Amino acid sequence: MSKQREKLFTDFPPVSTEEWMEVVTKDLKGADFQKRLVWKTNEGFPVNPFYRAEDIAGSRAAENLPGQFPYVRSTRKDNKWYVRQEIDVQDFPEANKKAVALLERGINSFGFHLPKNALTAENLGILLNGIAPDKVELNFSTCISRTVDLAGLLVDYLTSRGLNLMDCFGSIEFDPFRKILKKGVDEPQWVEKAVEMVKVTASLPRYRAITVTGNRMNDAGAYSYQELGYSLSYGNQVLSELIGNGIDPSLAAKKIKFELGVGSNYFMEIAKFRAARWLWAEIVNAYQPPCARDCDNKAADGTCRCAAKMNIHATTSRFNQSLYDPYVNLLRTQTETMSATIGAVDSLTVRPFDEAFETPTDFAERIAVNQQLLLKEESHFDKITDPSSGSYYIETLTASLAEQAWKLFIETEETGFYESLKTGTVQDAINASSDARFQAVANRREILLGTNQYPNFRETMSEKIEDEQAHGCGCGHDDRQTPLKKLRSVRLADAFNELRLATERSGNTPKVFMLTIGNLAMRLARSQFSSNFFSCAGYDLIDNLGFNTVEEGVNAAREKGADVVVLCSSDDEYVTFAPEAYDLLKGGKELFVVAGAPACMDDLKAHGIEHFIHVRSNILETLKMFNGKLLK
Repeated sequence: MSKQREKLFTDFPPVSTEEWMEVVTKDLKGADFQKRLVWKTNEGFPVNPFYRAEDIAGSRAAENLPGQFPYVRSTRKDNKWYVRQEIDVQDFPEANKKAVALLERGINSFGFHLPKNALTAENLGILLNGIAPDKVELNFSTCISRTVDLAGLLVDYLTSRGLNLMDCFGSIEFDPFRKILKKGVDEPQWVEKAVEMVKVTASLPRYRAITVTGNRMNDAGAYSYQELGYSLSYGNQVLSELIGNGIDPSLAAKKIKFELGVGSNYFMEIAKFRAARWLWAEIVNAYQPPCARDCDNKAADGTCRCAAKMNIHATTSRFNQSLYDPYVNLLRTQTETMSATIGAVDSLTVRPFDEAFETPTDFAERIAVNQQLLLKEESHFDKITDPSSGSYYIETLTASLAEQAWKLFIETEETGFYESLKTGTVQDAINASSDARFQAVANRREILLGTNQYPNFRETMSEKIEDEQAHGCGCGHDDRQTPLKKLRSVRLADAFNELRLATERSGNTPKVFMLTIGNLAMRLARSQFSSNFFSCAGYDLIDNLGFNTVEEGVNAAREKGADVVVLCSSDDEYVTFAPEAYDLLKGGKELFVVAGAPACMDDLKAHGIEHFIHVRSNILETLKMFNGKLLK
């Protein structure tokens, strides 16, 4: 059999890239290869339609194994990640009860968000009762004003239990620039507090004490290269300040944790995590952290390779969650979960699908947990480390994304991340990217299924939305007194949500009537396009199989009480049908719309026809205009 297989392969001689290009060029029949087949990413580099072995020659991933410096493939040899559940602690006994129950469902990591005014040794003991700190990853966060106090309480708690502290693992979130990014408020004492956090937790070797919150940038609309480049600069700013204040380089690096978001760009997100580990390893290695013990993971000069391992906690994106058709959020978070786990993150939080409009239900939280467990227990994602290794496409994405992120890192390092925050450079860049993405969604160049494409126009959500609550830490800062810029807290679907809610709350849903006539293929295609278009505003749609005459269609529209009449036909037939329909509707309450952008558009406009919808329309602005006319 093996000989037959070898003979089979000899029947297929190797084909060069030049030969492939000759075939592609021939099939394009004169069309420009770059314009037709090369995709320009938002990250600033092109993606070709195919890649070959020579494209990844000499790549770092091809030269090493998982667990080997610079950790492109992984920081460990296996792919076992921690399944994390976030718990907002209001009542300590109830939070403990919930956590203990979740342990039986496969959770092995918790993110406890603690109220600052209830931080006591007693409450911490109640919260962790029945939870083994040496078996479960424990992560804590509270108001930044009490984070050092929380660290001290945790050290005392773990020490008092007589545990082997080397077996206890987790993190205490001290985010030095949280106030700037979230509120526009400076934290001038951040260096001193960061140093104190490292010193307080020094006795907990496997506890990270400082968190780089790249996920905050992701949730504000940053592109992948921005989230990565700025996060690296963020981490380097903290690392250099710690070392400059007398902290051992190895200890400093091992105290930093990265929290990154996961967007829906499936392959790009896989590449992001691989590039992140690679670049951070090179940054840490530049400080030459000494190895404090004799282990087999150090360089020939004694540099500690373990210190260069990036610890990544990933969270599925908040930015692309939708209010309407919320079950589509499950599809988004599932591909995001796959990207994160294939990308070999250390732990992962999956956001519940209903988070956009209510406090997540038990059902939603259970499904979110099961999304990870399915990948582990049924798809066996934890059994294979870095399955994307060797993929010409993903390896190229990794290298290209790393290059773009590194350029941004170097650019930011000229002034330093902290100074860039104070001048607003980082916030302006991310907010500009957010604006560009909102514009892309408005023009349907970026698709949000169920929001700006294929929405369920019969769905209502206004009665399901909980009253908005202010979930602050109570520091009492007034936005009007914040001199620094901050990142926006938005979702990509927000503008469309407002549009639909306005329709829903008006109590008078406009009716859109499809006047289909003429060429069968064109009228059906344009009727479907128009139905999809107006569904995005939640209008009531009335479709038809077709009419023999324009007058018949107009009469039917008026019988149905239509508010909008959309003429759906072919470009050639619009010359006759559109003026006739417009004249018949003149003087009525109905708005007349032509589906398409025919060559005779100028003539039709001269006849008095105002409204046209087509693939180049800004769907959001167009529907806002219709809402303004119809919801009065």
